[in-house]
Amino acid sequence: MAKSLVTKSPMESSPTAANRPPVQSPTASPTLPPSPAGEMGAGRGTADDTSGLLGVAVEFERRRGRGALSNASGRYEPAARIAFDDGWRSLDELPPFKTTVQTDATRKIITRNQSPDIGFDRSINPYRGCEHGCIYCFARPTHAYLGLSPGLDFESRLFVKPEAAELLEKELADPKYSPRVIAIGTNTDPYQPIERRYQVMRRILEVLDKCSHPVGIVTKSALVLRDLDILARMAQRNLVKVALSVTTLDPQLARTMEPRAATPMRRLETLRRLSQAGVPTAVMVAPIVPAINDMDIERILEAAKVAGVKEAGYVLLRLPLEVRDLFHEWVKANFPDRADKVIKIVRETQGGKDYDSRWFTRQKGKGPYAWLIGRRFQLTCEKLGLNERKLSLDASRFTPPRPDSDQFQLFA
Repeated sequence: MAKSLVTKSPMESSPTAANRPPVQSPTASPTLPPSPAGEMGAGRGTADDTSGLLGVAVEFERRRGRGALSNASGRYEPAARIAFDDGWRSLDELPPFKTTVQTDATRKIITRNQSPDIGFDRSINPYRGCEHGCIYCFARPTHAYLGLSPGLDFESRLFVKPEAAELLEKELADPKYSPRVIAIGTNTDPYQPIERRYQVMRRILEVLDKCSHPVGIVTKSALVLRDLDILARMAQRNLVKVALSVTTLDPQLARTMEPRAATPMRRLETLRRLSQAGVPTAVMVAPIVPAINDMDIERILEAAKVAGVKEAGYVLLRLPLEVRDLFHEWVKANFPDRADKVIKIVRETQGGKDYDSRWFTRQKGKGPYAWLIGRRFQLTCEKLGLNERKLSLDASRFTPPRPDSDQFQLFA
């Protein structure tokens, strides 16, 4: 196998410190080993072909069970490595992408935001990267902050925050802390497969339960039922709400869009069991992808209603930064008959662009198609009695954690 080192243009190179976007959660810089093959992809192009730097497809056997097709280097990297076939079939020797987990030595666990178009001002992300491999995930670009690819690296090179519970307890004990609902699962899924091993999310819930602190959870995993004992206990004090994202009821389409997430039926069953246990639940029809899953909106809401859901929300497809190229590559490979139509409608909802990042526009879009989706969603919710009353979680019960020592802290 031959490799080519391609230097990016100044516009693609790493920005200055003043222009670089801030990392959501401060961390110590982890030591990163090279990627499995140290390349953007394993395409069969030539070393002189740099026109497809953002879409050099990796061989299927190497990425089996993954969502992204390629592994283009992050936007801050000054150079990119491209693997190509030198005629000796040496690409066959490249190893498959296996999930690896490293420690994220973060110093703070609660991330703050001031976005006026979302319903929370603080969140917790137990993990960086997500093994579910959802092709549309808007968190993918955050892997570029680590010098990794938002493509296959995002799904296979994960970071765990093992001290999250201890850090949370310390931050909640701060005399200046004022309680409000903490959102978990708004970036990467807290119940992705590696949670079975590390149990970071469960320890976080134990701290929140002990302090009577409200929390809202978003996931697409049935693993949330493992913590039903804690969730039911918190629900009795109006401290928790759980939302599951259901993108489609078609299991084959779900596997294509979200290869390592729970099947749609398991998610609905999870909603049913949570509701039966007295845990308030919501369904997120998200994201809605034009001409791919938009026909499922009414069916998803109806099925969720039967499962005991009281609230529902939706989000149109968002394609920020590298997600745009990854999604375009994916839709052309999996839906060649309608890919151009999908991309065209997405741009119509974003003012002619692939993505409009403005507040109050980025999640719902604008234009005739976006209006029609919103109207269909609204009418179906009214018909089913969803969103008749939004549940507000109770922050008045919050009790700060006690320090390890009962000794009076003079300089606290």
